[in-house]
Amino acid sequence: MLTALSIRDIVLIEKLDLVLDQGLTVLTGETGAGKSILLDSLGLALGARGDSSLVRTGQAKGSVSASFSLPDSHTAFKLLAEHGVDADGEIVIRRIQNSDGPSRATINDQPVSLNLLRQVSGMLVELHGQHADRALVDVAEHRRLLDAFGGLEPHVVKLNTLWLELTTARDALIEHKALMARAEAEREYLEHAAHELSELNPEPEEEKHLADRRQLMMQSEQYISALDDAENALAGDSNGEARLHAALRKLERRKEGAGGRLDAVTSALDRVILEFNEAQRAMFEARKTFAFDPCDLEKSEERLFALRAAARKFKCTVDQLAGVREKFESDLQSLTDGGAKLLVLEKTHAEAKGAYEKAADALSALRRKTAKLLDKAVAAELPALKLEKARFETDVQADAAKPSSTGIDRVEFVVAANPGTPLQPLMKVASGGELARFMLALKVILAAKGSAPVLIFDEIDTGVGGAVADAIGNRLRRLASGLQVLAVTHSPQVAARASQHMLISKAEDKKAKRMFTQVAPLADQTRREELARMLSGATVTDSARAQADELLAGAH
Repeated sequence: MLTALSIRDIVLIEKLDLVLDQGLTVLTGETGAGKSILLDSLGLALGARGDSSLVRTGQAKGSVSASFSLPDSHTAFKLLAEHGVDADGEIVIRRIQNSDGPSRATINDQPVSLNLLRQVSGMLVELHGQHADRALVDVAEHRRLLDAFGGLEPHVVKLNTLWLELTTARDALIEHKALMARAEAEREYLEHAAHELSELNPEPEEEKHLADRRQLMMQSEQYISALDDAENALAGDSNGEARLHAALRKLERRKEGAGGRLDAVTSALDRVILEFNEAQRAMFEARKTFAFDPCDLEKSEERLFALRAAARKFKCTVDQLAGVREKFESDLQSLTDGGAKLLVLEKTHAEAKGAYEKAADALSALRRKTAKLLDKAVAAELPALKLEKARFETDVQADAAKPSSTGIDRVEFVVAANPGTPLQPLMKVASGGELARFMLALKVILAAKGSAPVLIFDEIDTGVGGAVADAIGNRLRRLASGLQVLAVTHSPQVAARASQHMLISKAEDKKAKRMFTQVAPLADQTRREELARMLSGATVTDSARAQADELLAGAH
């Protein structure tokens, strides 16, 4: 629900903070008091087009903040999470409009795009009024609302899965046909290229291996020369090793009588002899690894240069040559396999197409059946709203030539306000008051099965009174039993049914010599006076107060 609305420096509103309750909240006031300013301010917060003229004269910027408390399961939280916006049980939308033109938006103090703001606000609030650009006149939403009314969402989910399978199969078939056509046109090139790479037979990481080996062979003489120097230094006197062995044997014969004084010496000499032998063995093994035939160097260079030339020719890296070879061979195989893969893909596509069409036809039939139930339910609401001669129909047009993830149907709500007139789209209904009442009838039927948690009705009781206004108030209150409803109204019958009543008025700041709009919640007595004013006009009479009492008593 919408828990709070804060407005700063928007048109005639300098500072306004509203705390809102569940149920039905009505906003009343004299013409020109600022009701439209309040709705325009809320509209700005919900993503309406910004306008620098909204900023109060003399101020650099204006702002509107709307706070919503929602269950954790609400889809708006998932959408925000996908865009990296943190939210935990509460969503605070803020729109700042600068006087020099640009505006910016935040959700939970994180900057967001206007597109994301509109997506989120569309999940939170629906605004209904006498204007064709408001909720429920968007034909794109009619199919979703019909599905929600009939509980057809599981069928739509299943159909969406079948659509994905169909489009995947179709894309694979189209891609393979294009590949075959391209391969046939390039057969000679493919055969030559595949043969060339097959002869070359490139291997993964072969370039690095060859380059390292070539570098090693080119420097082998330097490595061998260094080993020679090490051997010469180690050899020194050719009798050095023999003298070490003789000295060690002589010391070992005498160490037992030396009381341990020769133990460290004999141990050290023993290690020297072992390391001497290990060094000689290591140099011998190292020398073998640098023993290269000049022909090996020539062959490695030729192989490396051939690989690099092929990579330049086929516009890839050496390491990618093996993959290029596989692709050429695969393209050729698609031409030589007798169309076997094509047959498999065509069969898969045909099966997916058949499954989709069967499910789409079944869903279309369910929608037509559901449409009749919806028409009947809406028709039952129309007489009380002074639309007893009006007709409402849900037009379901199936077009198999235009399939989509939601089926083959185009759904549109059409109405005829008067007998003898043709059915027309909702947005073409001539009277704004009639349009608003059609909207109300629809929302009463659809509210629990496809509605945002907050509904706002802007003067939908214009041009009606008495029993019709009472019927409108009754339906708004019914809606408010499961949703939060805000209504701007001129009808005392509607206002009397509210659980929260707010008065919008205009006052003068004599010191600043300017007017400003204010909103105040009404207690019992002041509410009675406002209802009496709505009944009698400028002069409130005792009979008007008595009528107000009757309305309040009857409403509760």
